[in-house]
Amino acid sequence: MGGMKKLMNRTLKPILIYALVVSVVSIPVYFLIIDFIWVRELDKHHYAIRRKIETRVNSLHLPDSTIWQTVAILNQTEPGFVLTAVGQTGDDRVYSIIRFDRFMQDREQFRCLVTYIRINGKPYRLLIETNMEEIDETILAIAAVTLFFFLVLLSGLIFLNRRMSLKLWQPFYAALQKLKQFNLQEEHRISFENTDTVEFKELNESLTKVLESNIAVYRQQKEFAENASHELQTPLAIVQSKLDVLLQSPDLTARQAEQIEVANRALSRVSRINKNLLLLAKLENLQFAEQEPVDLSTLLSDHIGLLSDYLEVKSLVVDSHIQPGIGVEGNRILIEILLTNLLLNAIRHTDVCGKIDVKLSANGLTVSNSGRVALHRENLFKRFSSGSFETPGSGLGLALVKEIGNRYGWKITYDFTAGQHVFRLTF
Repeated sequence: MGGMKKLMNRTLKPILIYALVVSVVSIPVYFLIIDFIWVRELDKHHYAIRRKIETRVNSLHLPDSTIWQTVAILNQTEPGFVLTAVGQTGDDRVYSIIRFDRFMQDREQFRCLVTYIRINGKPYRLLIETNMEEIDETILAIAAVTLFFFLVLLSGLIFLNRRMSLKLWQPFYAALQKLKQFNLQEEHRISFENTDTVEFKELNESLTKVLESNIAVYRQQKEFAENASHELQTPLAIVQSKLDVLLQSPDLTARQAEQIEVANRALSRVSRINKNLLLLAKLENLQFAEQEPVDLSTLLSDHIGLLSDYLEVKSLVVDSHIQPGIGVEGNRILIEILLTNLLLNAIRHTDVCGKIDVKLSANGLTVSNSGRVALHRENLFKRFSSGSFETPGSGLGLALVKEIGNRYGWKITYDFTAGQHVFRLTF
């Protein structure tokens, strides 16, 4: 599952990336827009002040001497206003400036308007300044609050998306869980949950049809194998008995005896295949359900002794390291078949005068034998497939080992290292 991602995370990731990009881009844009609006409003405010000063002072109809005194007082006491008499008017100017402020004792930013007014018909230059530091702080505060609520909105979106996705995809995960638990050999019908989502309803209906079709095909194949193997038993036994009678005939020539012996060996192989097929069918039908404690250490030692004739024919040496007292729960017949097939497989694929190592511990069983080339891994545990072209078998021995191992949750693996075929059965 490494590198795999859930579908919900795949849809959520682009949303998060998009939201992050929008937030990063929006912050400076948002700041610039607010700053532009604020500066424009300040400029409008300055012009409003200009009109008020010009209108109100002229409405008082004060003499020039009093006007000069009033202007002097305003320049001394009113911060942000400088009114100066000039000879002629000029163009208005608006600008921002950063300078030292004596009152704040620090460098401050100001928004300024230089304009001209007439009082008693005489031109005056008017400078209006407004400190913008507080404006910048206000803009930053607004941006921070906006960012905070944006993050709250984004977190809520993620939370709601996960909650809604889990609820929305619940029928899918329920169907997936049922499929994981489905076992074709048990032939149990799967019933999916009802859902009001059209897509999931169609998916469940399609899965139901596919599973029922596979169960039907599997049942037919299994019944065919069972019936064919069962029906072959009697004719095979009759043919073998007839061949045995022919071998005992006194008029039999050496050539005829040789041909009958070849036919007898082929018939014995067919008989073994037929018995193994019957055994596989019984395994799939769960006909070996009974379990009992089995002393695996003693059983393995006994089987090595029973196979001594096969070992002597090829002059093989068996080095066994069997830990005593190793027990398992299972069907004794099946475990005997598993051990026999593993040992016979090792004998078959070991050259003359070779060596077989058998190790049994609480963790599992390892059967190793000397060899020249690795077996074909993809064919080892398949039915009617041989792992080697040099020493082909019936193709059912290791398939039985695999099937029995699966029955009890044991894992069978194969490796070829340092000139050794290593079959490892992990309990």
